[in-house]
Order: sequence, then C-alpha cells, then structure tokens
Amino acid sequence: MRQTTFRRRALAIVGVAAAAALTLAGCSSEGDTQSVKIGISQFVQHPALDAATAGFKKAFIDAGYVEGKTVTFDVKNANGEQATAVTIAQGFATSDNDLILAVATPAAQAAAQAITDKPILFTAVTDPVAAELVKSDEKPGANVTGTSDLAPLEDQLKMIKQIKPDAKKIGIVYASGEVNSEVQVKAAKEAAKGLDLEIVTKTVTTANDIAQATEALGDVDAIYVPTDNMVVAGIGSLIQVAEAKKIPVIGAESGTVKGGAVATLGIDYTKLGEQTGKMAIKILKDGGKPADTPVELSKDFAYVVNPEAAKRMGVEIPKEILDKAETIK
Repeated sequence: MRQTTFRRRALAIVGVAAAAALTLAGCSSEGDTQSVKIGISQFVQHPALDAATAGFKKAFIDAGYVEGKTVTFDVKNANGEQATAVTIAQGFATSDNDLILAVATPAAQAAAQAITDKPILFTAVTDPVAAELVKSDEKPGANVTGTSDLAPLEDQLKMIKQIKPDAKKIGIVYASGEVNSEVQVKAAKEAAKGLDLEIVTKTVTTANDIAQATEALGDVDAIYVPTDNMVVAGIGSLIQVAEAKKIPVIGAESGTVKGGAVATLGIDYTKLGEQTGKMAIKILKDGGKPADTPVELSKDFAYVVNPEAAKRMGVEIPKEILDKAETIK
C-alpha cells in the first residue's frame, strides 16, 4: 500500500516536472528566436529612409521577434551630417550589437570604415560597388552587404516624356558629396541620349543651396529628382521654385511625390527595408556571411502620382498612368 502511494506521488512529481519543462521551453523559444541587438544608423530623416528603417524592423516582427524582448533596435540619426554618421559608426564599433543596419550611402560608408568585426547590412544605397562598400554585387567579400535602391531611371525619363511630350531639357539638382547621386546623374545622361533629351545639372553642398541651384537650372522643361538624401530632405525649396516657374518635377521615389513632385515610377522603400531585414535574419539565424551574400535589388516598383501638384505645375497626368497609380491626396 505504501509502495503504491509512493509510486503515485513519484509519477505525479515527474508529470509536473515534465509540464514545467514544456512550459519553459515554450517561453524561451518565442518563435524559435534568440535575442539580438541591432544598431541602426540612418543618415537623415525623410520619408524614403524612414520607410526603409520601418520596413527593416517589420521583417523582424513578422519573423516572430518581439521588440524589447528578443530584438532591440538602437536607432541613431546623423541628421544629414557625415561627421555625425562617423561618430555613430564609431560608437557602434565598440557596442555589443549583433548586427548593424546602415540606411543610405553616407551612413553605410561610415559604418564600413569603422566596423570590421560585425555584420553590416545597408539599404537605400544606389551603387554599393561605386561607393566602395563591396567588391562586387555577387561576392561582396567582407562584412558588408545589403539592398540597392537603384531606380528604373530610363523608365522614369520616359514618364517625363509621357507627362510633357515636348520636353527636351531636363534639370537635375543633386548633392556633390553623395556618390549615389553621381551614379544616377551619369546613368541619366546615358539614358537621355536614346530619348532625345538633354540633362542639365547643378550641384549643392548644403540644403540652403537647393532653391538657388534650382533657379540656376534656367529654362528647363522638367526637373528630375534622384534619390539624393540632401535634396529629398529639402524638397520643399525645390518644389517652391518649380511651382513658381511652372516646371513639372518627377521624382525617383514616392517620398518626393508626397513632398510635392508630380509623379514617379519608383521604389517602395518599406518593402526594400523588409527585404533587407530578411537578409539580416538569415545571417543572424543561419550563420550566413555577408561576404558570400549577394547584394539584392529592389523587387517592387509602382506609379505614384500627385494630381494637385500637376495642376500647380501646369501639366496633366495621362490616363494610362493614373489608371495604374497610387494617388497622393
């Protein structure tokens, strides 16, 4: 009798212990993820880069990470200052972060120079090879890889011809210190040759120069705004001049359209950020190496239009574009 009772008690204890073990196992896994710390260096605040950062975070949440528990994001913003981006990168170099996200080319360049022992993922970088971030898109070769926001530039110039068929001269204002913008201007000039277009450029060194540079473009038929961080962050100055002179503005991405440009066939930066986040998760969870992880291009392009801006700039958006576009109201 006593032996039977003892056995019952022993079995009960074993059962409780097993249940507790299962409960602990369930709590510790939280979607089968380990806790990670990620440092994020964003070069400047504007809608495109904000969306890329938000998309990156979303990828982790969608993968089962819980912010504040299994993933911590330490977000820093350089406010458009390269010296600040360098300081942020140096701080991340000595941090206990498991991975660094650099948003935009200047932030990525600063991170790559300061950090060699942690994986770095970049996003919103137009040409990582020209920016000397990777050896090649296929084989980055070091601790840096990520996603490119190279826009469908030739199609965007064709869209200018759709919106203003008689356009011959296209103006571009860009920051002289941004490698990504230099790459886009060079590509625009090449694409323009086959479209009977002439590209006229003016450079700026600070956001305060944007309005004057836009005026200095002279008698252009349209203005194209590349994914230039300085100009996009100060887009209001460019738009003000363009509206006064009735010059339509076409952007490389939707944030510019929200800021007052007429239209774009551009990148969805939230999805680009998500794409980068998925790459980061694969590196963190599967032990992948940035050196062997190819740079990825944006997979999503969409029309975005601003009919009210079109009216203010004296043009009409064709129905074939309107029918396919998201409209900014």
